[in-house]
Amino acid sequence: MKKLELLHKMFEQGVVAVLRADSADQVVQMAEQAIAGGIKVIEITLTVPGALQAIERLSQKYSWNAANEEEFAIIGAGTVLEPQSARAAIMAGSEFIVGPALNPETVKLCNLYRVPILPGVMTIAEVQSALELGVDVVKLFPGNVYDPSIIKTMKGPLPQANFMPTGGVSLSNLGDWIKGGAVAVGIGSDLTAEAVKTGDMTHVRRKAEQYMDVYRKAVQEK
Repeated sequence: MKKLELLHKMFEQGVVAVLRADSADQVVQMAEQAIAGGIKVIEITLTVPGALQAIERLSQKYSWNAANEEEFAIIGAGTVLEPQSARAAIMAGSEFIVGPALNPETVKLCNLYRVPILPGVMTIAEVQSALELGVDVVKLFPGNVYDPSIIKTMKGPLPQANFMPTGGVSLSNLGDWIKGGAVAVGIGSDLTAEAVKTGDMTHVRRKAEQYMDVYRKAVQEK
């Protein structure tokens, strides 16, 4: 899928599941349940043991094509700290890269391969630096240190920036982030906490359904 088409589909979906787990098998189960619940953009963090194997398995299963329009998912890699890890993730099938901070060399590597990269930023200066490097979407991280109104504030001087808050996004504030101007939101531990606690991965699917319901309502009210 070409970069612009991929970004369009990510914006269209609006919710990114940020998955951390103790093993590749566990994170694949989480991803499958999240996808079944309607979250079509999956970020596998490289802190997961065997993360690249999980990305490869999921990207092969859910890769988009005209025949599986309803069953596709966009699989990406998160917690990518440097270009070597980014390239390994891309070779494993990752369709987008997410970093906790802005690493210029990682951005350049992703631009070379025409793969979307969403680096973590906290300040106007970092957002400007990301834009200068050709970044299409910045990850506002950690989102829980901000109020959703921060997006409007940052868009004052930089209206061309696209923001995806991650960290602290919940069912209660997701709507405020979307109405505040976020192009998408990243959902982390709240999506998987109950499943990890009980061992029942179907909790992920049910929580994903709730998140997508809230997201769709927020878009309608925007």
